[in-house]
Amino acid sequence: MAHHHHDHERGHGSHHGHTDIDWAEMGPTLEASAELFASLYERALGWLAQEVTEPGLIVDAGSGPGVVSCLFAETFPGARIVAVDGSDGLLERARVRAERQGVADRFATITGELPDVLGELEYPADLLWASRSLHHLGDQRTALAAFAQRLAPGGTLALMEGGLPLRFLPRDFGIGRPGLQARIDAVEAEWFTRMRTALPGHVAEAENWPALLAAAGLQHMRTHSFLLDLPAPASDRARAYVVASLSHMRDKLAEGLDAEDLATVDRLLDPDDEASLHHRPDVFVLEAHTVHTAVRPA
Repeated sequence: MAHHHHDHERGHGSHHGHTDIDWAEMGPTLEASAELFASLYERALGWLAQEVTEPGLIVDAGSGPGVVSCLFAETFPGARIVAVDGSDGLLERARVRAERQGVADRFATITGELPDVLGELEYPADLLWASRSLHHLGDQRTALAAFAQRLAPGGTLALMEGGLPLRFLPRDFGIGRPGLQARIDAVEAEWFTRMRTALPGHVAEAENWPALLAAAGLQHMRTHSFLLDLPAPASDRARAYVVASLSHMRDKLAEGLDAEDLATVDRLLDPDDEASLHHRPDVFVLEAHTVHTAVRPA
């Protein structure tokens, strides 16, 4: 399944006005999924740390429940972290996590909608991290310019967008027509286009992130992709993530899949079916996230 519809399950989205989902209620799911991806984030943060040395202020724009915000606090022990999100319920989870991990003394939160809420920052950021929050903003080019303006001279903007869709079963897994996940990807890509088009102030934009970062006045572009590879048999946590991801898409898939494929999806989600994701020994998680960085001229 593609990466973009369930970004919040992974706890690294922001709360957005175009949806009626209660993000705070989803807090535990968001947190669990983000924790599943912790090894991927740790590698991404290690990559950032090679070039971003001793940042004073790190802003997590669209932080969700703060799993990644707290990883930043761990990776950069001298930095102050500000988690920004539209859901105060999720930010409360972030504050509790920071307290539990002993980093509350250099951890703050700001509630509000991106990008305007960034105006509340007391001083510019040395690193601004936006993990799949940008694609929920109608005018991505303008939002990126606003992100860039919140950077200190020499500061880095790190954007997590794109990658490769989730794979969780073999191409032929014994029920239904082989190739189900490729067909799900196609439906999901259409859904994502409709979601983007319906956003307030939507502006169509080619997703050439390095070019958009350059247009925002930034330089020294770098791109790297990070893989999460959890082979079968899946752990309970990995299995729960796959079930949540497919469940989250089920209603959207009804518009684009044929009856046979929908019946297969329903079998995969049925806990009473031995062939379901709940019981199968061949469930795995394979997914890639791409990070793009650029620097504000000193």
